[in-house]
Amino acid sequence: MPSPVVAIVGDRFMRSQSFRDALCAACGEGLTVRALDLPWPDAPMEDAAADSPLAGLREYCGDPAEIVRFVGDARVLVTHLAPLSDAMMAGLPALRLVAVSRGGPVNIDVAAARRRGLEVVNVPGRNASAVAEFTIGAILAETRLIRAGHESLRRGQWRGDLYRADMTGRELSEMTVGVVGYGAIGRRVVRLLRAFGSRVLVTDPYVAVAEEDRAAGVEQVPFEALLAGSDVVSLHARVTPETTRMMDAAAFARMRPGAVFVNTARGPLVDHNALYDALASGHLRGAMLETFAIEPPPPDWPLLRLPNVTLTPHIAGASLRTVAHAAARVADEVRRHLAGEPPLQPC
Repeated sequence: MPSPVVAIVGDRFMRSQSFRDALCAACGEGLTVRALDLPWPDAPMEDAAADSPLAGLREYCGDPAEIVRFVGDARVLVTHLAPLSDAMMAGLPALRLVAVSRGGPVNIDVAAARRRGLEVVNVPGRNASAVAEFTIGAILAETRLIRAGHESLRRGQWRGDLYRADMTGRELSEMTVGVVGYGAIGRRVVRLLRAFGSRVLVTDPYVAVAEEDRAAGVEQVPFEALLAGSDVVSLHARVTPETTRMMDAAAFARMRPGAVFVNTARGPLVDHNALYDALASGHLRGAMLETFAIEPPPPDWPLLRLPNVTLTPHIAGASLRTVAHAAARVADEVRRHLAGEPPLQPC
């Protein structure tokens, strides 16, 4: 019997070689593997237009026709960002499993796959540790004036005034931090904040705070109470119709004067015009934004010009551990599929 064919579509973050090595460790040498690498992140991801054959797919990279030709007779597709629409699936009759190395497989038409009996698995929480660590760094960059000091020195200005009592920052051990969303990332952020000695508030209408965190003093409160009671508000919610623009003008108005806002989740959670107003008026001391509603943001975007904002290009989840962890979990799903075992993370 011929060996199963696995098509790997990697990129310059989740490299095909990382997938190949993990598959070899999990499944042995009995696979026929072919690999393709896409140019992301050096080339941007795309979101399909409403009238596109890929309508409904988001955050993908790769030409559909090229992907179909490459996958060909493969039984398994392992990918990070390759698109897979209903029409593409129709041209891949041998395909039985799609293993996507990301938490939200928005580049795959999962509903169409279900109709066709095609199994799709993903890797929720793959970068939770990386994003949680990044979030703590983002909070410190704002609260301890790391960004402000760095930018002044790059301009040749020595800002001794940042040492003044009316200018300097506060320590995490004396601040209340509000964590919005208690999923895989939010839970890790809470535990890191506990190590700093912060008072931590959590809001999540669907997940109860773990007993370990409650015993350590973490409080679960309504959203409005978290906004009013926090020195720092950090977003870790998923984008849903309920959470889209949850941080609007009313939400920013509820935050404490001089508070700091951090978003390492997703851009659509925030009304950025309202955030601009809160920062420009001085109501908020600062903000750190890692993701945006449009990526990259336009060069004339008003938030790019404010002096009290730290911006990074959606890199919180990028770590070598994320690559190894995601590849290993995908490889295990492939092993289970080939062994006739049920998937661990079906979509």
